[in-house]
Amino acid sequence: MQCDTALQHGCVGKRRGARHNGDVSAVPSLEPDPADVAAMRLALAEAALAQEHDDVPVGAVVVDAGGVVLGAGHNERELTQDPTAHAEILALRRAAAAVGSWRVLESTLVVTLEPCAMCAGAIVLARVPRVVYGATDPKAGAAGSVLDLLDTPQLNHRPSVVGGVLREDCAELLRAFFRARRGV
Repeated sequence: MQCDTALQHGCVGKRRGARHNGDVSAVPSLEPDPADVAAMRLALAEAALAQEHDDVPVGAVVVDAGGVVLGAGHNERELTQDPTAHAEILALRRAAAAVGSWRVLESTLVVTLEPCAMCAGAIVLARVPRVVYGATDPKAGAAGSVLDLLDTPQLNHRPSVVGGVLREDCAELLRAFFRARRGV
């Protein structure tokens, strides 16, 4: 569910709230959670690092309930020539190492771009309870834009999802990157 008014303000997006028995409760808000904004600013800083090696500027952080960063990453596909080197995957690997478990419980993954199918699958498998993203991805988004793997009833884990946090900042970073690549 989307709240157009909230999206215009760059706040809450796709859905918000806990799921109970497969239901999603949407609680639109015109103001983003300050902790989500702070974490998204860290993800944006991480995304900027990707440009240093000509990768698409996507950044992610995994934070615990107190806002402590457990893992961070930015796209490194060009740098490493690894198709799985997405920001979310790298942040999840580092968070899992930090907590000493493949289950990254009691955390929030914050990413500047809506996760793709691969990253959404990793989020589900890592049992991350909450996902916050900035810009939607109308070509490959798997948190509601093209697919919604994060809300697939057949899967054994479904995190709550908030989209649109600092949406314009996240989208502009991507637009500027692609404008520069085209020489515009």
